[in-house]
Amino acid sequence: MFRITKRFEFSASHVLSALPADHPCARLHGHNYVVEVELSAAELGETGFVRDYRELSVLKHYLDETFDHRHLNDVLGHDRVTAEVLAHHLFEWCAARFAETSAVRVSETPKTWAEYRP
Repeated sequence: MFRITKRFEFSASHVLSALPADHPCARLHGHNYVVEVELSAAELGETGFVRDYRELSVLKHYLDETFDHRHLNDVLGHDRVTAEVLAHHLFEWCAARFAETSAVRVSETPKTWAEYRP
């Protein structure tokens, strides 16, 4: 299996209101998010790629226009905007455009990652 990964970044805020009121993440806060999209294929295309990395620029545009410097609760329309939820949302978005999408990882801090992989 061949795998490629491309990394993207954006900054946004959110509130996790399902947490106890004394939890720091129950308050308005923000992150510098890192998103990694992974694409996989058993065979390479005639160009020798799983997919040309340039084709993934539409994801950068989507992140910049939809999420960057926004409040994620408003963007996704609910109060449970965790890294896991964001990874799933972005996986679905990517999979609708790139059949080779195999996983999406989202990081809120340099030490933490959430991944959605069907």
